[in-house]
Amino acid sequence: MCGIVGGIANANIAPLLLEGLKRLEYRGYDSSGLIVLSKNNKLLRQRAIGKVCNLENKLKTNKIEGKIGLAHTRWATHGEPSDKNAHPHISKNSISVVHNGIIENYVSLKKSQIQQGYQFSSETDTEVIAHAIDFFTLSSNSLLEAVQKTLKTLKGSYGLGVISSNHPNKLIAARKGSPLLIGIGDNGNYIASDQMALLSVTKKFIFLEEEDIVELDLKKITIYNSEGTIVERPIKISNLMEGKFDLGTYDHFMQKEIFEQPQAIRDTLESRITKDRVVISAFGYKAKEDFQKINQVQIVACGSSYHAALVAKYWLEDIAKISCNVEVASEYRYRRPIILDKTLFVAISQSGETADILEALKIAKKINKKIITLCISNSAESSITRISDLVFLTNAGPEVGVASTKAFTTQLVGLALLTCALGVIKKSIDKSQEKNIVNGLKRLPGLIDETLLQENQIQKLSTKFIDKNSALFLGRGAMYAIAMEGALKLKEISYIHAEAFPAGELKHGPIALIDNNMPVIAVAPNDELLSKLKSNLQEVKSRGSQMIVFEDKDSKVMPMKGMEIIPITSNLGRITAPIIFTIPLQLLSYHVALIKGTDIDKPRNLAKSVTVE
Repeated sequence: MCGIVGGIANANIAPLLLEGLKRLEYRGYDSSGLIVLSKNNKLLRQRAIGKVCNLENKLKTNKIEGKIGLAHTRWATHGEPSDKNAHPHISKNSISVVHNGIIENYVSLKKSQIQQGYQFSSETDTEVIAHAIDFFTLSSNSLLEAVQKTLKTLKGSYGLGVISSNHPNKLIAARKGSPLLIGIGDNGNYIASDQMALLSVTKKFIFLEEEDIVELDLKKITIYNSEGTIVERPIKISNLMEGKFDLGTYDHFMQKEIFEQPQAIRDTLESRITKDRVVISAFGYKAKEDFQKINQVQIVACGSSYHAALVAKYWLEDIAKISCNVEVASEYRYRRPIILDKTLFVAISQSGETADILEALKIAKKINKKIITLCISNSAESSITRISDLVFLTNAGPEVGVASTKAFTTQLVGLALLTCALGVIKKSIDKSQEKNIVNGLKRLPGLIDETLLQENQIQKLSTKFIDKNSALFLGRGAMYAIAMEGALKLKEISYIHAEAFPAGELKHGPIALIDNNMPVIAVAPNDELLSKLKSNLQEVKSRGSQMIVFEDKDSKVMPMKGMEIIPITSNLGRITAPIIFTIPLQLLSYHVALIKGTDIDKPRNLAKSVTVE
């Protein structure tokens, strides 16, 4: 899940590479590095441990210039974060490589390369790529040919950028299992893991397909498929705006993105609902025909997307009356699942590049070619959208903070629309129910605005966590999944250990953890399980816990000593409630992290897009 940016231009490319790294830092920030080919064809490299700003500071005192170069921001897989393990890697002062992915057979390659006389300066799997390319240049007529030969020896995944001092006017790039695109500029041609990195120089992009290899020079781009045949890939014009990455008046991107949720949901609903109907074709022009064939739903997802999927399981079975299974993609891809005919296979990924989800989707299509696949993603040109039969884009806009906020709630909106669409097709949802669902979705932006007004009160509550190391989240029904999401948010950005449990499971173990040092956070909507939840809260409080309860104004949880009750809003339905109750949990995690002094937008060891196992 590292970030790559590179290019060949008619002016010094180093500033662009550095700016690109800043935009890609969400993909990893254990270390970063930049390399250019100087006027006299020497490779000039600078690397730094930690965030990109550390690299920037080094470059201020040790400037490097060149018209062709590569840069990389790392999320460590092989080898600890360090200067020596930071990319770019160099072989014999002639070949330089940046790499996103994992080379699974690097141990055997390294062993043979040591026998060939190559010396290793890092602990990474990537360095074998540089040495292999150098080795094959001895029997190749071009840098492209040497890279092509190298790729045939690699097992695993890669997004790859290569330059050579012996081929000063060429840049080679390749992708397999990791995202990589080409940017076409007026003053040069570029590569990157994400179009965000290149928006300052172009809005024209080519999205490479699996096992594509590309040769770039200043004026020409030539793409080859895995068989070495020249192929054409379409040029897409990006609609992303540079300004969307500014913090504005906010202190952190996470805070900004929490407050962007009303607009993100409006954008997600736009053209997807009419006055009182869901537009089924929002899932694809064949969606109505395809949905008529469906008898069950299988969802695969990871992280926050998995929690959204768990909420959808309640909706699909309770409201649409259709069977639904949900599984973590990293587990699903490694077992031998039985996939029945007439299954809608739903893959959820904010980035559309999550490796485990992509592989699970490919495996499912291979096991049963009769299934219909649907992806829910925030990225229009991602890998997942290209291999799915149906596509639903959440339109959340760029999400920079590593901890998912608006991506999560817009996924829930997309899943609510899917629930309604399937229910209408299967006649388990009548026109009156559909109208109620649509009206509830229309109310969401206003309800979220109302909920965000509780920020000051939630900020005061966050002080209770300053000396806490653990927390427990409780919910029932769909709110159990929301409690899981709340626990994930807290642990991600505040580094407090947090767990979520169905409130009814307290007596089956978790109640042993509860004392006055264990804060308990509960979500209490006004639903059919409210009376059960109130009994569970009494059990918790009798053990002396400090409690925070986010309630529907009509839930009327009985106040007790040591319990803080925050009324959120009222008149919520089965679909709107999980989305609304997500908001205070996001705010709580944000403000706890703030008082803990952690790096909120870039929490340690995490990256935004998990494109490797």
